[in-house]
Amino acid sequence: MEISNDILNLKQRFELVGNVKLFLRSLKKALRVANTDISILVTGESGTGKDVIPKIIHANSSRKHGKLIAVNCGAIPEGTIDSELFGHEKGAFTGAISSRKGYFEVADNGTIFLDEIGDLPPQTQVRLLRVLENGEFLKVGSSKVEKTNVRLIAATNIDLLEAVKKNKFREDLFYRINTIQIEMAPLRERKEDIHLMFRKFASDFSAKHNMPTVKLTEGAIKLLENYDWPGNIRELKNFTEKVSIIEEKRILEEVDINRHFLRTQKPISSLIVSNETEKSNFSEREILYKILFDLKNDVNDLKKITLDLIQKDDQNENFHINNAERIQRIYNTPDSLEIKKPTQSKIIDEAIIAENLSLQDNEFDIIQKSLDKNKGKRKLAAKELGISERTLYRKIKQYDL
Repeated sequence: MEISNDILNLKQRFELVGNVKLFLRSLKKALRVANTDISILVTGESGTGKDVIPKIIHANSSRKHGKLIAVNCGAIPEGTIDSELFGHEKGAFTGAISSRKGYFEVADNGTIFLDEIGDLPPQTQVRLLRVLENGEFLKVGSSKVEKTNVRLIAATNIDLLEAVKKNKFREDLFYRINTIQIEMAPLRERKEDIHLMFRKFASDFSAKHNMPTVKLTEGAIKLLENYDWPGNIRELKNFTEKVSIIEEKRILEEVDINRHFLRTQKPISSLIVSNETEKSNFSEREILYKILFDLKNDVNDLKKITLDLIQKDDQNENFHINNAERIQRIYNTPDSLEIKKPTQSKIIDEAIIAENLSLQDNEFDIIQKSLDKNKGKRKLAAKELGISERTLYRKIKQYDL
């Protein structure tokens, strides 16, 4: 794709790196809409560089001599966001010791960039819609209508249309801000740009810290290109700075790069084998768990039978012989084994020890692994283990899971 002089100048001015069509198309669209006053919605995953679009639009618009105010809606507490955006009067709430201008008033005749607009609470969405429709707003604690003339650029990393369907975002506000949409592609769709960005970040870091620039072999470049980069450009920048500091070598190979990956990516085939193995192992654990519970019931029954026998009339002279023979038949003990009448406390102690050995060492591990597999969802874990949710909850408290 041939790059125009306008785009080349833009990339140089804002120090942008990338030649992939998706990226260049977003820059071209930003330039095209800059001279209008329509609202813009910038979409894309976290870390894709959505914040550069408002800078480009504002710098190439008729409002470039006004202010560009950037606001992260997700970073402002719900209780204070109306005051931050629209201002407040003295005494409007506890701590309001003086009047204060909001961002919309400060950005008059300029541009306001609302990042993570999907995090706005419902009452703030209503106030924002009014500003966009007629430029009017009310400060918190005031009944006087204020006027402002701003251009709105919003950004989000969530599906706002889906949020509208779930009644988490106003439909009328969505269509008001979604006049033009500019999408920033994730890094996994810009593989050709990954090495260019790495070189840019490495060069900037070395210049800042007065150190030699780290470089990559062909194998190391391929490794970076085959990684999905879920954190996108932000993750790549952090990774570049990390290897620039930690690695003594200035030319990094595959083994050097692979050593620093925080997320390991396995081939699909190995993941399938791993999942099947985990499923098989869990089936075995489930069977063991049921056997242990049956064993626990058997131990309890044995305790009850033995205690009942002890509580009977000890004057029966055949008690020792009959019960000894009975125990020998049940457990197939050798005739030569001398079976003495145990005391009540000894039977209870031995039963408790048997329980501890057969259950507590294994029960904890099985329940913990079931909870991990089901991501902490007790209902699913209980169903998989074949016990009630109430029983599972009791076990969780017992083992302090």
